Amino acid sequence: MKTFTEQFLDEAVEVIEKLDRNAIDNLVGHLAKTRARGGRLFILGVGGSAANASHAVNDFRKIVGIETYAPTDNVSELTARTNDEGWETVFAAWLQGSRLKADDCLLIFSVGGGNVEKNVSANLVAALKFAKRVGSTVLGIVGRDGGYTAQVADACVIVPTVNSQHVTPHAEAFQAVVWHLCVTHPALKMVQTKWEAAAA
Repeated sequence: MKTFTEQFLDEAVEVIEKLDRNAIDNLVGHLAKTRARGGRLFILGVGGSAANASHAVNDFRKIVGIETYAPTDNVSELTARTNDEGWETVFAAWLQGSRLKADDCLLIFSVGGGNVEKNVSANLVAALKFAKRVGSTVLGIVGRDGGYTAQVADACVIVPTVNSQHVTPHAEAFQAVVWHLCVTHPALKMVQTKWEAAAA
């Protein structure tokens, strides 16, 4: 019998083996085009994915040189909009206030990708609909079947489900793997990271 640790790490290996390499390269390509045209990158996530969004904002700004933001980094505005207008519209309203335009890019971090019928991450769905209306590029790193994000995205990496009991931890962990791959990719990386530079 495998220990839980052995099982979980074996699942992680299986996720890596099953990740769609072409989808990741497609993601990188769209991000490179966004930077080339001077577009901005907006990263949306809820819960653990919101924490990932904050970390990724730093990496895309500092390493890749794309002007990048996450609405969840401003808790005052987020909670004011939730209180005054409702949770479902917080991201779409924030993007509208940020004057989201066609040159910009929306990147979704989510386990389920948003689902209107099940009323899960409806705020992501509203943001995606707004982004599509203004003609922004839509990208995603999501789990399960990708939900609404996968349906409308220009490029979407779906973290494969290898154990239905571990969908959330693998999806959120591999969001980090994929975005770190992106910011390290030669087509995007502009600035050497500290410890790699120190070793040179």
